[in-house]
Amino acid sequence: MKFPRALPVLALALAAALTGCANVPTTTAQTSESATAIIPELAPDQQVSIRWESYNLASAGIFGETTKNLVAEFRKQHPNIHVEAVPPQGGVAEIAQSVQRQVIAGSPPDVGQLTFADLRYTASDLGAQSLDKLVGRDEVQKLLTASPHPYAPRAAVLGDVDGTTYGIPYVFSTPMLFINADLFRRAGLDPAHLPKTWEEVATAAAAIAKVPGTSGGAYLSCLDGPSGGDWCLTGIVRSAGGRLLSADGTSLAWTDPKSVEAFTGLQKIAQAGQNALPNLSGSDAQDAFLRGNLGMLLSTAALQNAILTSSAGKWQATAAPMPSFGATPAVPTNSGSALFILTKDPAKQRAAWELIKFLTSAQSESTITSKIGYVPLRASLIDDPAYLKSFADAHPDFVRPNVAQLDRLEPWVSYPGPNYQQIRTLLNKATEEIVFRGADPLATLTAAQTSAQALMPT
Repeated sequence: MKFPRALPVLALALAAALTGCANVPTTTAQTSESATAIIPELAPDQQVSIRWESYNLASAGIFGETTKNLVAEFRKQHPNIHVEAVPPQGGVAEIAQSVQRQVIAGSPPDVGQLTFADLRYTASDLGAQSLDKLVGRDEVQKLLTASPHPYAPRAAVLGDVDGTTYGIPYVFSTPMLFINADLFRRAGLDPAHLPKTWEEVATAAAAIAKVPGTSGGAYLSCLDGPSGGDWCLTGIVRSAGGRLLSADGTSLAWTDPKSVEAFTGLQKIAQAGQNALPNLSGSDAQDAFLRGNLGMLLSTAALQNAILTSSAGKWQATAAPMPSFGATPAVPTNSGSALFILTKDPAKQRAAWELIKFLTSAQSESTITSKIGYVPLRASLIDDPAYLKSFADAHPDFVRPNVAQLDRLEPWVSYPGPNYQQIRTLLNKATEEIVFRGADPLATLTAAQTSAQALMPT
């Protein structure tokens, strides 16, 4: 579904966002400090049942099927642990709200897969337990850093809040610029020289949009805020030298000159030519690209297998890392999620930890990357013939460029406080106004930041 062509003035849009967006209530009764001793190991014959809420189960096809197969394999290896794997109540658009409703009802899932945008709220209000306390800091670090395939250093700390590990990073990707090489040629462009800067993206998008029958030149999933696409907006702003949140996490920085420069750059792509940046929803843009009707798509690398499958024998797909602003290196950010232990029952906590260790193991990561397309957080797997080397070698334009971005990775912004989703909505509304309505970037971001800063913790 397209964004509406006519919106009220920004002030009314901001007000509507404050009153109409999904609201995650505060739960003051929850605490992540309840564990004071390392939880005991399970006896070999000790039967334990746990419930794992995973948003990948809300998706049809390879996302859901791969997740179900992983659970089945875990059960074979741990016959004393029964895992009930369920999608979020209300679907993938209500991940945190689903857990919150269950927390209020007194029956939260034992393990939760929540996004990194929900990280701070999950630790402060949803009852996520400190893994450092449950199993010991040494055990957590062993999982993340032990050889021969440790987590990439920048990925290993993504589940930390103020130096404490609450979540183990599970599935995510860096942003990749997927390319339809056939449309490049039809537009008179050379797919051997893919865009490296946003200026080059704008030029190529304008040319591709002129090809008869296309849906447009380019689409950036960062612009689809309602479905959580704003994860890569952080990276675009950081690539321009700006910030969405101050380094100390206390104030917004949307009106920083470099931040404004990033939004101005996005606006220039939309204004490069008619339909250069089509006004589509993220799902419609993705469908158009899979059909071969869209020139470029900046999105999660988790789409790589779907793209390879859809394009096979029909059109040539290739990919490039996230573009930069001029000669300044791009700063990719991560999408995705971590796994959190929410139960307070020691036996269930230990069973949950066993599940987390399995789901983030070298074998499971290899399955997730090869079947779905997520970046392997244990980066060295792509050089190990026993795991992902053959897969990475077979898809050189997709896997290795994605893994290489882990060295420059910065985290998806997680706004503090219970109003974090309203803050994200205000920025999404402002982004739509700037990119698709041609609104003045500085004035629009100033109005949005004024409203959003009032929702920040004091």
